[in-house]
Formats: sequence, C-alpha cells, structure tokens
Amino acid sequence: MRLLKWILKAAVFFALFAFALNNQQDATVHLLFGHQWRGPMMLIVLTAFLVGVVVGVVGMLPAWWRRGTGQLPAAPRPASPQDTRDTLAPPHGI
Repeated sequence: MRLLKWILKAAVFFALFAFALNNQQDATVHLLFGHQWRGPMMLIVLTAFLVGVVVGVVGMLPAWWRRGTGQLPAAPRPASPQDTRDTLAPPHGI
C-alpha cells in the first residue's frame, strides 16, 4: 500500500511538472486602472492558486476561532439506557 501511495504521488508530481514545462510562455494579466502584469503563465497560475488558498483560510478563520474558544453551541446530552428502554422497537419484528 505504501508503494502505491508513492507511485500516485510521483505521478501527480510529474503531471504537474509537465504542466509547468508546457506553460512557460509569457502571459499578461490586465489589472485595474490600465495596469498590467506580464509573467510566465505557470507563475500566474500558481499565484492565482495561492491567492485562492489565502482567501479560503481567511474565510475559515472565524469558524476556527469559535471552535478554539469553545463558543460552539452545546451538544445534546446522549440518552441514558433507562430513557431509551421504552422507545426501542423489538429486534426483527419479534
């Protein structure tokens, strides 16, 4: 199983490496107010991915903060065996 994981990781790495090698031509990103940024397409794709990761992490920070400070609503108390004795149906129609 460990060998299969390494083979899968290597395949993903080589696929991404081939993608990077095939996208080395310059690309232009047109920003606001007439500004533009020119760079290798792979760098632009990587930058867009990293911006997405940062936005996702920043969006999750409030939920992580609430979970870490214990401000989540209290979980319902599990029923004791005595509470459920009367409500359980007989097994398999017996």
